[in-house]
Amino acid sequence: MSDLNTRIKEVLIKALELEDITPADIVDDAPLFGESENGLGLDSIDALELGIAIKENFGVSFAVVNDETKKHFASVNALAAYISANSTNA
Repeated sequence: MSDLNTRIKEVLIKALELEDITPADIVDDAPLFGESENGLGLDSIDALELGIAIKENFGVSFAVVNDETKKHFASVNALAAYISANSTNA
């Protein structure tokens, strides 16, 4: 697990107040949204809160919600790739 992935998981857990979940419980390539066996089952409200937390912690933002933005929120790995490419704080 990379340091960035761990930081993203920690931000995700704190921002969304996910009780009884540790970074090790979150699978890097599992879907964050929707129903999935390994995913977190997050919803659109969670996406807003997570977007704000990502901006505050990593200095990146998502200007428009579209299919491209949804791809960046697909998994921890997808978020890490976006943050790595767009952040000066990562």
